[in-house]
Order: sequence, then structure tokens, then C-alpha cells
Amino acid sequence: MFNRDNLFGGRQQQPPQQSQPPMRQPDPRYGQQPPPSQSYGQEQRGSSRNMAAAPPAGGRRMQLRPAKSPDNSFTFGNISAVSSQDVPPNQDGTDVYLLINGQCVVSARPIGQFPRGQISLSDPQRTWMQVALTDVVEVERYDPFSATSQSYLGSLDIEVGFAGKKSTETPYDQDELAQAFVHTFRNQIFSPGQQLLMDYRSIPLRLTVRTVELVDLRSMRSTGDTKQHTNPQARGILTQESAVNWFKDAKSPIALKGSTRRPAANSVIRPDFKFEDMGIGGLDKEFSDIFRRAFASRVFPPGLAEKVGIQHVRGILLFGPPGTGKTLIARQIGKMLNAREPKVINGPEVLNKYVGQSEENIRKLFADAEKEQKEKGDESGLHIIIFDELDAVCKQRGSGAGGGTGVGDSVVNQLLSKLDGVDQLNNILLIGMTNRKDMIDEALLRPGRLEVHMEISLPDEFGRQQILKIHTAKARENGRLAADVSLEELARETRNFSGAEIQGLIRSATSFALQRHVKGGTVAALSDDVVDMQIRMEDFLRALEEVHPLFGVSEEDLDRCVEGGIFHFSSHIERILKNGHDFIEQVRSGDTPLLSVLLHGPTGSGKTALAARIAMDSEFPFIRLVRPVDMVGMNEIQKIQHLQKAFTDAYKSPLNVLVLDNIELIVDWVPVGPRFSSAVLAAIKGLMTNKPPKGRPLLILATTSERTVMNQLQLVFKAQIAVPNVRTQQELAHIMQESGAFDQEGISRAIGDIENTLESREIGVGVAQVLLSIQTAMQDQDRAGRFAEVMCEAVANAQSV
Repeated sequence: MFNRDNLFGGRQQQPPQQSQPPMRQPDPRYGQQPPPSQSYGQEQRGSSRNMAAAPPAGGRRMQLRPAKSPDNSFTFGNISAVSSQDVPPNQDGTDVYLLINGQCVVSARPIGQFPRGQISLSDPQRTWMQVALTDVVEVERYDPFSATSQSYLGSLDIEVGFAGKKSTETPYDQDELAQAFVHTFRNQIFSPGQQLLMDYRSIPLRLTVRTVELVDLRSMRSTGDTKQHTNPQARGILTQESAVNWFKDAKSPIALKGSTRRPAANSVIRPDFKFEDMGIGGLDKEFSDIFRRAFASRVFPPGLAEKVGIQHVRGILLFGPPGTGKTLIARQIGKMLNAREPKVINGPEVLNKYVGQSEENIRKLFADAEKEQKEKGDESGLHIIIFDELDAVCKQRGSGAGGGTGVGDSVVNQLLSKLDGVDQLNNILLIGMTNRKDMIDEALLRPGRLEVHMEISLPDEFGRQQILKIHTAKARENGRLAADVSLEELARETRNFSGAEIQGLIRSATSFALQRHVKGGTVAALSDDVVDMQIRMEDFLRALEEVHPLFGVSEEDLDRCVEGGIFHFSSHIERILKNGHDFIEQVRSGDTPLLSVLLHGPTGSGKTALAARIAMDSEFPFIRLVRPVDMVGMNEIQKIQHLQKAFTDAYKSPLNVLVLDNIELIVDWVPVGPRFSSAVLAAIKGLMTNKPPKGRPLLILATTSERTVMNQLQLVFKAQIAVPNVRTQQELAHIMQESGAFDQEGISRAIGDIENTLESREIGVGVAQVLLSIQTAMQDQDRAGRFAEVMCEAVANAQSV
């Protein structure tokens, strides 16, 4: 680190009198070691200890003619030779700084025997300055502290390659190369674009400075606010503590080993990055897992990663229900990176009608990464490619995707070769997103390609509260969110809402708030009090009635199933509901991740209503009713797909209930034959026995009027509940009383008429038939008589079956 003992701020001219180590000298050029050989008998002695002894900077300008370097010590030391008669030397004999043509600064060594009117410039120096040996250059002394206080190099990026035919296949250690560079060129001034030669282990290397970071004592000790400069006018003095970052010349076969001490030159993660800055709620764990799997290995020094044998993850697959934030995550990942913007492409955009163009579009995505990999090797920056709707072009090969032309297969093959082909790229990260993981070619999902599979599921209650807080932040800051709005309560009421659906809920609530400020009888005229508009809790409650989650509870269908209510006419009804409650708690506890229950009984006995009531009382976030009527017109394949989707949707929520109503009709069973769909039956058997993912327990409630058929079809359930008919006159009277359609006298008269007509006290009809008879009787003036008549017919028909 830079400190006051190492460097000084400003243009201190007089050094301290006491003896100090080389790094404690006030002059920036401390402790330079002499090169291996010296020309013309000159010896370089230590650092410049008294800049005041040199002629003042900005002195007389002179015109000198470029000449060749006297020997290799000048060429490989990046030092120019001048006559001591043209440029007076420092009193201690150290090198001086010269400004050439007002643009380039070199370190020059005044020598008595060097011809007057000339200055030696090596070939890389002349290339950098764009001068020829026949040109004349203007030369003047340069003071590095005259223009800026930032006169030191905190770090510099250098591109390195072999200077001639002499080379080696042995990789260069970056740390050792940096030490040799600082030892050879310490105290010299460097700027972006500068070229020079260095003799390292008897092999000449050509170096080009790409960027520099200028620092001074004050900035390093206070804010540390630094910046990489590419402007040639940005110059600084190389010190012992300047960091040197190496990049491979793409045109040179030189090989570099990654540093074991420093991170990669292009740091992947911004040091000040925080997850909460990304504006995504409920996905903290997912982001932590993504960082651990995909980015953690890239934060460590490349040399250390190489020694451990780490292979960076090159692909991530984000999958899950629509609206959960997959695309948002991919977009926001760019904010956590200290590098170039990610490339974003939608799957359908890859396809092209021209032959070979689709494959070319894939190759273009990886072109920049391939080029930089050749130039910088392990020090290459990370290239992120975001591939949305991946399933559009990466379907299973041989499935006919691409219209039968094989384009889809070719695109998949091209993507496979780029991700993990013969020439592997270690500087890419492909982030694919899909709602249908099952449709993607399995070769893409193996390790080495899209190996990290991250499910972005529906947010839990805490996550929903985070999302609500994020999307209402502006309204809260500007006083547009009423004080009665409780985000905690809204988070509880939005079970199974995705992030997009929560955002839609807020938009709906805002529309209700705005509607209060529209003048009556108009559509767009606003009232004067619109400036006081606030979103209230009542607006959110109204919005909850309007916006429903895609993967939520089928409330409307379930409500229709229990439209008449549950009549507790028998102790059996209480027992059924109690057993259903026990099954719910068994699944909720996680002890039984998959539980199938069959409610069986005569037609009209109330099986569907009881199953719907048990499901609704569970308050599970996901409840889906599957009915035969939903599959009208479907063939076997479509029915299987419909059932599979219902089960797959159930796996997306932490607690799930599936109600399979009239399961014998779902399998197309008819008594004539008998006949049934073996394919649908096999699918139901497989889905009902397949355990859901961990942490996603499922309760299956099935209803049937044909229990014996279930046994014949070998459709096994883990528990069964018998639902009885209305059997006695007492039970019938209880239903009549709970319905509120009869008084006590009417109930007694109707029961008496039924007993006299049937000559029996046994009823034996379903509760649905009783309710229908009550509704029929309500249309007659003599309700009791009409009810007795209809019930007698129903009982007679039931006995004749």
C-alpha cells in the first residue's frame, strides 16, 4: 500500500537529511538498480536525491535528430542517450525526464561522448512516437509534478508478446514477470500506447502499455477513487508498489500462467455490489447459489484456480413458472458485474429462413469471447450470453423442431460445440431461461454445458413481502401509499402469486385509486383532488378479487362444488371431515410427501362437495380441481398432457392439493364391454405413484361412484373414505330443517307422507337428490306435499336400480 513513508504528495524539492531506505526517499525515483552493463563509462548511482540540482523543468527547447541506441542496455532498458552538452545531467548522475514533441516522455541518460544534436531512440520508441530517423524532434525537460498531483502509477495493464523469432513454449509466470519489469524500469514514466522492449531470460519481449491507473498519496489514503486511463496524456512514474497486469498479444504465441496472488485483470464482481441493489425480491437464496456455482471461482486469482484444477461453470439454466423473475434475474446480473454488458438474445430471433444463417447467428454470439480468449488467455474478461426462451430452438434433437428441415438440430449442435467443443472457451457464461425444462435437449443439460439448473419458483410469504415493498417503494416515498396499507397482510393474502402477478395486483389497486378521482359521468376527466390521490388498503382488497394467480387455488370451481353448503345430517359427515383434516395435517407436516385418498359412495352422495370442502379447509396455496368436463373433445395424448400439466403445476408450490373428480370418467370407463383408456389409466397410475420434489408435498383427493371398478383397474389409493346416502327419516328431517325451506309442521307432514307412501322408514338416496327435491318443492304452494311426492319417486327409482 502507498503511505507517507513510501511517497510524498506535491513537488517537494528538498529531501530529508537522515538516511532512509530506498522506498522512503521523497523523490519518486527511489532505489533504481544499475542495468547489467553501462556505456561510455557512466554508472547510474541510486535514485535522484536532489531534483533541485537539475536545470528547471520547462527550460529551453532544443531540436535533436533521432539516432540508434548505443547498445542493448539502452534498447532493453527503455533509456535514450543524449549528449551531456545538450542536456546537463543531474548532479548525482541519474537519468532525466525529457518531453518529446510535447507528447511523449522518455528517461534519458546524458553522456559526454554521445554526439551533440542527437537523441537515441529504439525502434519501439520511434514507433510509439511516430518519428523516423530522418526526422527532427523537439526536446525539453519534463517535470512530472507540474501538471497533476497524480504522478504515480497505481497499476498498469501491459500487452506482452515475443519481439522476434526467438521464443519459448514455456508459460511465463505473471508475478515473476511483473517483478522483473519493475526492477528493470522502476522510476521511469509510462503512458497508454507506449511501446518498449524487455530482455527476460535472454528472450526479447515486446511490451505495449494499454491502460494506466494514476494515484497520489492523498487519494490512496482517503477515498481510493482510481480510474483506468487510456488517454496517452495520462502519465505516471513506475514505483516498487505499482501493480502490473499482463495480457497476451493475440498475434504472439506467448503463453502466460495465471497469477496466484492477484485476481484476474478483469474483476468479475463489483467490490461494492449488494444483492438488495438489484431490485429483485424473494430470490436471495437463488442469487447466493448462482454466485457460488458460477462466479465464485472467477473471483479468485486465475493461477490459484489453475492449481486447484477448477473449471469455470460455462452455463446456467433458469427454469420455473412464468412471471417468477427468470428474465429479470438474467438482466440484473449485468449490474453485479464489473465488465461489459451481457449479450441478450431471444430464442426465436436465432432462427432464420436462409440456410446456415441460424448457425451463423450462434457463432456470432461467441465471436468476441473467442477473440479475447486468444489475446488474453486466462486473463480474459467474462462474456455473458443471456438466452431467453431457450426451449424455442433447443428442443430434443430428432423431434422435428425447425419445420422438418433439421435447422433446430443444427442450432443445438452448434451451441453444443461452442459450449464444450474441441476448442473450449473458459471466458463465457451462457444463461438460458425456459418454462419447459423437459423440452430442452438433454445433451445441453450435462455438466460442462448448462450444468447449473436453478429453479426460480413461486415466492414464499417473506419473498412476496419483499416484492411488494420493492414495487411500492416509489409510492411510499412520495406519500402515495396510505398508512392503512399492510404489506404483511397482502403477503399473506397473495398465496401462490408470482412476482409478475404481484406487480399486476399493484397496478390493479392503483387503477381503483385513480378511479376515485374521475369525475362522475366521464371517462377521462379528473377531479381537482387528484393531487391528493393515495392507494388504500381497500384498493388492494378489490384488486385481489380481480387478479388471480395462475398457480393458485381454483376458488371459483371449488365454490360451485359446495354451492349448497355441507349438511351435517349424520355423524358420518363429521367423521369424513375429521379424517380429511387429519390427512391434511399429515401432508402439511412433511411426514407423508404423497398421499392419495379415495372418496367413494353412491351417485349424488356429496363426494365432490366433501372433497372440495376438505381441500378448501386446508388453505394450501395450490388447489386444483381436475374434472372430466375439462377434457371433453381431447384425445388420449391430450388428456395425458392435461393430467401431466396439473401434476407438474402442483410441484411448484410448497403445499398442494389435487382433486380428481369422477376418476372413472377420466379414464373413459363405461360398463358396456367394459371399456376404458389404458393409456390414460397408465398415466394416472404413474403420476399418482411418482413422489413430488422434496419440500413439495401433494395430497390427492379422488372421487368415484364405482369403487369396484377401481379395484378391477388396480388403481390403488393409500386411504379410502366411504360417503353414505341419506338413510333414515331423521337424517332427511335434519336436511329439511337446515335448508330453511320448511317449518316444523311441514317437516313432520312431509316425513309422514313419505313413510305412508313407501311403507318404510328407509330413505337411501343421495344428499344431492334431497336438495334437488327441496328446490323443486319450493316452486309449489304446498311445499311439504310436493317434497314428499318428489322424494317418494326418487326413493322408488333408487330401489329399482
